[in-house]
Amino acid sequence: MARVLIPIPRRDFDPTETAVPWRVLRQRGHEVVFATPDGAPGAADDLMLTGQGLDVWGFAPLLRKLTLVGAVLRANADARRAYAAMREDRAFQAPLHWADLATAQFDAVLFPGGHRARGMREYLESQILQALAVDFFRARKPVGAICHGVVLLARSVDPTTGRSVLYGRKTTALTWALESVATRIGRFARWWDPTYYSTYPDASGEPAGFRSVQGEVTRALAAPADFLEPSPDGADARFKLGGRARDSMEDERPAFVVVDGEYVSARWPGDAHTFARAVGALLSRDPSAMPQVRR
Repeated sequence: MARVLIPIPRRDFDPTETAVPWRVLRQRGHEVVFATPDGAPGAADDLMLTGQGLDVWGFAPLLRKLTLVGAVLRANADARRAYAAMREDRAFQAPLHWADLATAQFDAVLFPGGHRARGMREYLESQILQALAVDFFRARKPVGAICHGVVLLARSVDPTTGRSVLYGRKTTALTWALESVATRIGRFARWWDPTYYSTYPDASGEPAGFRSVQGEVTRALAAPADFLEPSPDGADARFKLGGRARDSMEDERPAFVVVDGEYVSARWPGDAHTFARAVGALLSRDPSAMPQVRR
């Protein structure tokens, strides 16, 4: 049994990207430990749980419970069940402090994502977590990152090289194709809070997507070609590129996961089951347990 660390912010992490890997790894007999900035339990982005506030009328208290767009964008029923179960887990209720973490205490680390700047910026900009990521890569222990979690790794600079830990590696992350669609929907459906889906909005004069997840991660890599995304001509492209289909334990066709040595990356909540299975395969050192991934 491995001991796996999942650092999370105080609030606004993505429920699917956190709870689904927690459940998959726990079902495989691994211990999962959480950590937050202050040692208090974290809370997921409530909009991603309820869908309330993601429709054009969502600002109105009497109408916000009526969800149309929100019902599509929020975590699906399976992920919501996983989140409810995770909240009851003792490790989630009594997390460690970020400042007390040490690589030697764990066998692997997972960095989930989330997009709401209100809670996520503290996490993505944490020098404590960035230094921890460097230590895990140096120790050659499994590291997983999904969606915005890959941004944290892109910012994790190894002082011995002066480069990101992702330099020279293949990775994926939230693609600009997915992020731009969500951003446009958010600007319309949540017009009173138009940057809800933009953790770091582009500044005036910058090209579209410059501060997107894919934009920032790509700039940390050795070459732009090291950022991988599904090909429109590839197998199951209609599932992987549509932005609607989500994977499950029984169906990995919608997922796109990249494995480079001991590093596993994925794009968004729709990849969460396959992402967790890939991490589990590394922990068990069982190649036959590895799902279909890009290498």
